[in-house]
Amino acid sequence: MLVVNLSGKYARTAGDKRMEDTGGKVYRLGVMGGTFDPIHYGHLVAAETARIEFRLRQVLFVPTGNPPHKQEKKISPGELRFEMVRRAVADNPNFSLSRLEIERQGPSYTIDTLRILRKDHPESDLYFITGTDALREIFFWHEAAEILKLTNFVAVSRPGYEARDFLEQARKEHPEAQGRISLLEVPALAISSTDVRARVGRGQSIRYLLPEAVRRFIEEKALYRMT
Repeated sequence: MLVVNLSGKYARTAGDKRMEDTGGKVYRLGVMGGTFDPIHYGHLVAAETARIEFRLRQVLFVPTGNPPHKQEKKISPGELRFEMVRRAVADNPNFSLSRLEIERQGPSYTIDTLRILRKDHPESDLYFITGTDALREIFFWHEAAEILKLTNFVAVSRPGYEARDFLEQARKEHPEAQGRISLLEVPALAISSTDVRARVGRGQSIRYLLPEAVRRFIEEKALYRMT
């Protein structure tokens, strides 16, 4: 297991300093956003690994409502995706679930979610968990500079993506992100929601790619079948 941050050192985030300043009373809250269409074991392993390595008290799953970067793509209704996540995390007391973005009207921006979470959890340090393949987009997100002030980023490595080169580039081009982005390498799980949907559409098995409760829900609701 390897954890390095933007400075190239073992992960020590801005939250570490804050914990020292407050006598260790600040707790760490992981935030894992995504469309989760559907959620699978890759998401769950990433969340659990980040929870352990970064000493997170909880990981809060936040299914997106109307993600602005996927306006042209068809995604399943929010309530269905929410229910799949609920079933997936039900047996882990360290995982929780939020309806924050599902119930939001209009485009769902990360900055809005983080501001609400910061207000609701003023005593916490936020750790936003994302895949390294999405890491490159962070600096182009809506109000990116403000996002970097509100949260630390945990970039979970995925098979076939060279994140180290990007971290080095980001360190040079975005000094404001110093200490805010950490790379977490986890056991390779080459699973994607896109592949799961495609397999269902082709009539192939998705057993063991996601929790059985989620698989049964997909089957019951006839999700992702070709029409």
